[in-house]
Order: sequence, then C-alpha cells, then structure tokens
Amino acid sequence: MTAVLPERPGTRTGATAVPDLLERLALAPADRTAVVADGRARSFGELRAEAMRIAGRLAARGVGPESVVALCLPRGAELVAALVGTLTAGAAYLPVDPKLPAERRRYLVEDAGADLVVTAAEGTAPLADGVPHVTVAALAAPGPELPYVPVAVHGDTLAYVIYTSGSTGRPKGVEIGRAAASALLCELEGAGIAVTEGGRVGWNASPSFDASVQQWVRLCRGDTLVMIDDETRADPALLARLVDEQALTDLDITPAHADPLLDLLTPDGGPRPLTLLIGGEAVSPALWRRLARLGERGVLRTVNLYGPTECTVDATAGWVDGADGPHIGSALPGLRTRVLDEELNPVTEGGSGELYLAGPRVGRGYRGRPALTAERFVADAAGEAHGGRMYRTGDLVRLLPGGRLAYLGRADGQVKLRGHRLELPEVEAAVAAVPGVAEAAVVLRDDVHGAPGLVAYYRAAGPVTEAGLRERLTAVLPAYMVPAAFVALERFPVTVNGKVDRAALPAPAPAPAPAPAGDSAAAELTASQTLIAGVWAAVLGAPQVGPDDNFFKLGGHSLLAIKLVSRVRAELGVSLPVKAVYANPRLRDLAAHLDTLVAAAASPNS
Repeated sequence: MTAVLPERPGTRTGATAVPDLLERLALAPADRTAVVADGRARSFGELRAEAMRIAGRLAARGVGPESVVALCLPRGAELVAALVGTLTAGAAYLPVDPKLPAERRRYLVEDAGADLVVTAAEGTAPLADGVPHVTVAALAAPGPELPYVPVAVHGDTLAYVIYTSGSTGRPKGVEIGRAAASALLCELEGAGIAVTEGGRVGWNASPSFDASVQQWVRLCRGDTLVMIDDETRADPALLARLVDEQALTDLDITPAHADPLLDLLTPDGGPRPLTLLIGGEAVSPALWRRLARLGERGVLRTVNLYGPTECTVDATAGWVDGADGPHIGSALPGLRTRVLDEELNPVTEGGSGELYLAGPRVGRGYRGRPALTAERFVADAAGEAHGGRMYRTGDLVRLLPGGRLAYLGRADGQVKLRGHRLELPEVEAAVAAVPGVAEAAVVLRDDVHGAPGLVAYYRAAGPVTEAGLRERLTAVLPAYMVPAAFVALERFPVTVNGKVDRAALPAPAPAPAPAPAGDSAAAELTASQTLIAGVWAAVLGAPQVGPDDNFFKLGGHSLLAIKLVSRVRAELGVSLPVKAVYANPRLRDLAAHLDTLVAAAASPNS
C-alpha cells in the first residue's frame, strides 16, 4: 500500500473550486516535520503512512462517508494521526476531550450516534453502551496491511461534529462539511493570516473546541503542528519558553491568557516572527492598546478573530492596530455579514443590530435537531444563489466604516468565559437538577474574586451545601462551566412581569476567611507566607488569608492561578510554575515551596 494519501476531487464552495484538505496534505514534502509532540518529531511521510493504515482498518470496520468516529484522545501525535486517518477513510471525527466528566463524554458519543470510539489505551471504560471501542495503537500498528480503496467524498460530506453548549440544557452538535473546512484554510491564507511558508503552529486549543480546527488545518498546507500540553498552556513562563524553543510563527490564544504572556514573550522589546491569533472572547481596550503598540514597533503582529462554531470557526478578522479601539474586523472571503434590526432590515453605518452570516462556510446544521436547525439557519433572501441560508448568531454588533464590526454582546443567554462559549440555561439546568434545589439562576459577573466568573443563585427546598453543589456539578459539567461562587436566596427578585430580575441579584460575598488558629485573633505568618497571603488577597479579593487556606476553596481557578504566578514573578523575580499552585493549594505549603525556589535561585551553584 502506498503511503501517499489518495487524490480526491476538489470541492466547490460558491463559484470557487477549493481543493480538499487531503489533496493539499499529499503535496507536503515527505521529509518535512509534520508534528512535534512529547519531545518527538514526526515527518509528513510518517504521518501519511500512519493515516493510511488507520484509514484501512477503519474501512475494514465499515467506516466511510457520513460515519462518525469519536476520538477520545489527548492532544498529541496520535490524535493528529487518528484525525487525518478518519478523514482519509471519508468519515467525520467527533472530538471527545478525555478530561471531560464521564457523563458528558457518554452523552456526546450517544447523541452524535458515533459508529466507533478511538481511545488511547486498552481497558478504557466504555464511553457508551453498544458502541465499539478500539485503541489508536491497534489502528496504526504496522502490518498486516489491509487493502484500502479510497471512497469518493464531496464538499458536503461530513468532516466533523463539534458540540457547543445548549440553551435547552443539553449540548448540541454542529455538523461541518469538508468543503467548509477546506475553504477555511484558503481564506486564512487569502486574508494574510497564514502566510509563513512552512510555518510552525502551536495547537493550543482543546480538540473539543472549534478553535482547534483552525490550528490543525494548517498542517494540510505543509506547516508544522507543535502540540502544547496542558501543563505548558496553563503556565505563561512555560508557554513563552516553548514559543522560543520551537520557533512558533503562529499561536492561537484567548485575551485572558495573552495578557500575562506578553511580558514574557517580549522581554527585550525586539521583533519576533510571531502572529498572535486572538479570539474566544472580547479584547479589552487596555489589551488592544498594548497589542497595537507592539505591532507598531514591529515586535509582533496580532489579528482579532471572531466566529461561531456553526460557521466553521472564523467568520471575521481584524488586525490589531492603533487606529481604532477593539473591533472584530470584517468578513473573511467565504462569508458575508448582514447586520439586521429586529424587523430584519439592514442597519446603516453606525447603527447596531444582530449579526447574520451567509455563505458556503455556514454549517450543515445541528445533528439530530431539525427544529433547532430551522430556527438558527434561516433562508437568505438576499443571497446570491437560490436556496442559500444564513446563520443567526445572536451576537449584537455595530457597523463601522469600511464594513468592520464592533462586538457589543449577546442578545440571549449565551456568554463567553475565558475563551469558552456557554449557554447560561445549560448551567442553570444542571444546578436545578441537584437534589434539594428548588430554583436556580446563573449569571456571569465581573466581580467574582477579582475576575469574571459564573455565579449560581439558588433557593433550597432541602439540605444543600456549597460543597455538595460544587461536587455534583463537577461530575456533570466541564470545569469551565462550574460556577465560581454560589449564593443561597430565600426568594428571587422578580420583574413586574414575574421573571427573575437578574440585574437585582446580589453580588457574591467575599470568600470567607478561615477561623483563627487556637485562641489568637489571627494566625502568625512567616515572611514568605505574608507575601503569598498578600498576593492571594489581591487576586482573590479575600479580606483575610490564613496559612491553612486553600487557594481553590477560596475561589481560585486556572486564570487566577496564572495571575498569581505572574505577581510572584514580578515581586520576587522567581518563576513559580502554575503546576506548583495545583500541587500546593494550601498557603503554607506554597510558601514553603517558594522558599525552596528562592534558595535555589540564590545558590552559587544554581
């Protein structure tokens, strides 16, 4: 069997022929590095051979066009090979992050009707009853070779299914065709975003989020994918080091994670061949100005990307410069933007309305949900082709000069938190399902322990504790959807029409300080404990912190852990890894670890 991926007919989007991603992947030089992961580099020749073996064994199991293969694999070379092998077999992949709660993983596999689940190791607990499981090692193992005849695929053939938070309380799967995924890569190139020949692209996003698609498609133009593990992506110091050591040319990152990274990326203020692709949430005016200054000095360039999963990742792009404040730019070539008022009339320049997106990169719809598909994917009366559709985003924007757009917020219960898109009704449904909860409401606030976070308000009908709520929700929701604070109410404030008055919900109380040790009014702290306590108080908004306090029980989370290590680095000049915060969540333990680092840095042998 040849190791070259099969040639496939070009797919067509609109009036422009777009080559299938695998057509382009087949042209990459065999000896060029395709994937860097776990300290090992794999060439394009190795990747193609492995993908062909996987495709052959998938086909032998009856997998083909419109089949869905669930990939329950961590970010790594095996995930890339399984993804390419699945597409080579003509099938679609369903990413299932192994870190998701078991109940949610099972739901994704069952709701998508997956035909097969690919896992990393033998003995993995079944994700869903009746769905066969196989390890990626078994699919990719050399010989005996199976005869494999490539099947025909078309532009509308399903490429992947990615789930997003659902307003009905259950996630919904978005179906994207092969032509749309292929067109995304062409448009990133046409917009001057993916320009470096043989670039080195960091795969930073969870495979369960559509931002990962924007990263892996770069492989198909001959770029090198550098897989970023969880420890590195959570620690600004490690991430900055990886950018340098791997000479990354492109890094996709959320604004919340970009801010603490900038000082470490540009310590000398010199230029670097790096493009930051900012997306996932709104860019603050302060961060926009900072990035614009770096761009004007030629240090690095930044593009602000916006787009819903339903329209194949990226819909608009705007270069960050000093000419204006934050904006999301204008439409990429494969999509058309329409800003419409409540009566579906186009707004004029300077006006605001809901954003609709039209064009060949609009997805096929929601898997198994025809009614919801019809509600969100509506007829495009102004379209260039009969039968065209446009996607109703639910995002409010202002139309700026030149067709650029300024993002204003949501028109419904959907929010963005630390780069994640989620529906508040889904979180509310999970809270309300906890035994003992009679009523629940969830809001996104800017003042939760000094940072944006979800707050769950509830009225109890039985014995309910915050610890019990958090434990129950952690078992059914991804970590980013678990509220940072809980507020018990005797009754909910309501508006004149009887609905919950969300604006009148009280702010959560500051995190409680622990009871003082012994008979003393406050526990005595060492010098390092005092320093850590001060930093904790600043990032958590806690009025009093003791040596036995736990960072995460006081409301800490991944973003605040990043802020914590950044403050320690700024005040002491010591690089405290983020993983040390997770390994030493109690203040006295973290202070002792910090003492060890300071002593090692001061040692003449260090």
